[in-house]
Amino acid sequence: MTATSRFEIFIFFVLTIVAEILGTLGGFGSSLFFVPISQFFFDFQTALALTGLLHVFSNTAKVALFLKTIDWKVVWWLGGSSIVLAIAGAYLTKFVLLDFAGLALGVFLIVFSTFLFFNPEFSIAPTAKNSVLSGGVAGFLAGFIGTGGAVRGLALASFNLEKSFFVGTSAAIDFGVDLSRTFIYYENNYFSNIRVLYVPLLLIAAAVGSYFGKRILDKIDQAKFKKITMGLIFLTGVVLVVQYARIFFG
Repeated sequence: MTATSRFEIFIFFVLTIVAEILGTLGGFGSSLFFVPISQFFFDFQTALALTGLLHVFSNTAKVALFLKTIDWKVVWWLGGSSIVLAIAGAYLTKFVLLDFAGLALGVFLIVFSTFLFFNPEFSIAPTAKNSVLSGGVAGFLAGFIGTGGAVRGLALASFNLEKSFFVGTSAAIDFGVDLSRTFIYYENNYFSNIRVLYVPLLLIAAAVGSYFGKRILDKIDQAKFKKITMGLIFLTGVVLVVQYARIFFG
């Protein structure tokens, strides 16, 4: 292994930890940051595989850290539809890459996160219907373009969950979604370009990032947490618009 290769791996590892910390603070996972980061080092399909694997590790850590603050009713309704449509979205990546979906999602996230930022009192009842619909959209996008947690984050923010319940519930849902889509990516042979070295690196980054993210989260009050969440979702939208606009208009 050359010095350049070792340096690239180190940078990748550090950026993964940072993505994981920010993803924990936002409550909707690190894919917002990790998907574009990993595409500097790998092709899109490999980036999807790495994202799925990282999220399995990180959500295992988050479920353990936030186990007592998980709303299992929301997990059941929102998570069930997320898992089913995540599998569908992951299968679809083998046949089509719909760039417009990522662009449209980015615009939607920018608009709705801005609305919630300036209207913090707005809420949506966490009914079975609302949970199933938002979970299905989030799951499909997670499987199809690699990041759907921001949609789930918007739904959970609209439900006005307390910050620890927000993060714990989101992690429990995300675990099922990412475990499902990771199996599909494996079947599609997306792991073929991943060196074994990256597996323990992702595991360590997930544990370290989740731990420090929780430590920071404990020091943030509820109002500030919601603003941080909306800010990160807004940033998700900007990243997606820039990323997919380049591809779509390219």
